[in-house]
Amino acid sequence: MSQIEAQLNAAWNQAEPLIEKYNAVHEQYVKNKARQAALSKQLGPLEAQLAVAQEKVSAMAAMAYKGGRADPYTAFLTTTSPGNFVDQLTFINVLAREETDQLSAVRAARDKYNAQKAPVDALVIQLARQDADLAAQRRTIESRLAQLQKLRSQAYGSAGGGIGRYRPWTCPSEYLNTKGYKAAAFACKQAGKPYVWAAGGPSSYDCSGLTMASWRQVGIYLPHNAYEQSRSMRSVSRASIAIGDLVFYYSDVHHVAIYVGGGHVMAAPQAGDVVRMQDMDLGPIHSIGRPG
Repeated sequence: MSQIEAQLNAAWNQAEPLIEKYNAVHEQYVKNKARQAALSKQLGPLEAQLAVAQEKVSAMAAMAYKGGRADPYTAFLTTTSPGNFVDQLTFINVLAREETDQLSAVRAARDKYNAQKAPVDALVIQLARQDADLAAQRRTIESRLAQLQKLRSQAYGSAGGGIGRYRPWTCPSEYLNTKGYKAAAFACKQAGKPYVWAAGGPSSYDCSGLTMASWRQVGIYLPHNAYEQSRSMRSVSRASIAIGDLVFYYSDVHHVAIYVGGGHVMAAPQAGDVVRMQDMDLGPIHSIGRPG
């Protein structure tokens, strides 16, 4: 059994960083999609403005051509009097200025259109690459998790017992009138819910999904990635740890749990397992952070 557990832990320590990487990339993908939608919405009015400007210039050119007054030489040949010639020259000058203004407006609209369109085009290319990368990562993750599930099933069979086995101590260990306590209390209530990679509740979680959902209950947003979570908050010492603080594990910070007091954390451990209370020293601690 100890050998199987060691194999599970080794395999999981390879799979979890990949899952956390997926979470980070996927979150960026969602943000890029929103940005793309916003830019596309802005392009509509610019396209309409460009079309109107082009129509005006075309109409002006057609009018000048039909009137036979498109240039001074034609005006001179067709004039019937010096006064008429002066009038036609004045008209031509006004027409030229208007046409220049219209063309400038067209150019400005086109430049503005292209300036807005360029980032959208770049995003489309970037998102296509991200999508292909995520698809490859997903296949790798799902294959590895399937192997882990099979190993765990062979080792332990189906899990039995109630919620008590996943939350065997008072959780949180004491009452505090703090946001951290409320976040930890939420995490405690999730005991027994299955680990599912990239899940952030309400029926399943991965490690950073659990901590993200717990602190979201008190109005504090955290990214869905252990490493990014560690960067988003100030660090505290182990001696100063408080209920609700997040404990980050391993040198590359690919695992996180929420401290519930008494030397314990609530965590979504790994594939095939469920949200449960664990000893705080479940692995090498990288750092401790306090959201808010």
